[in-house]
Amino acid sequence: MSGRTAPLWHDSLQRPMKFALVGAVGIAVQLAALQALTAIGCQYLWATGLAVEIAVVHNFIWHQRFTWIDRGGSRLADTGVRLLRFHLSNGAISIFGSLLLMRWLVGQLGMRVLVANLLTIAACSVGNFLASDRWVFLSPVQAAAKE
Repeated sequence: MSGRTAPLWHDSLQRPMKFALVGAVGIAVQLAALQALTAIGCQYLWATGLAVEIAVVHNFIWHQRFTWIDRGGSRLADTGVRLLRFHLSNGAISIFGSLLLMRWLVGQLGMRVLVANLLTIAACSVGNFLASDRWVFLSPVQAAAKE
């Protein structure tokens, strides 16, 4: 038996696991914001949009510094491009997906706001990962090749 130990997670699962970890903390951020905003009387759809935006910014920062740190892009200009792409993809998927699903789950089906919000997060997460991995957090080489 060699002296090497098995990695905690296989290389092919590392990025999705990091994404899920950041997302889990983002869920807590989003739910806390949603609870606080609705508690102070903010209408649930406005509160949902604001809570999602808070979570989107939180998640971007951690994905840049943790999930996709190996893809470089730490210059201010690179970060700005990535933040714009993140909002156009993950932000749009999260905000529009959440608003549409929340309107249906809460407005039509009468589901509790926080439960409905958890379901919308799960529904949007796959699209968010793919958009981040394939478009937002390109390595500088990949980004140059696409231009």
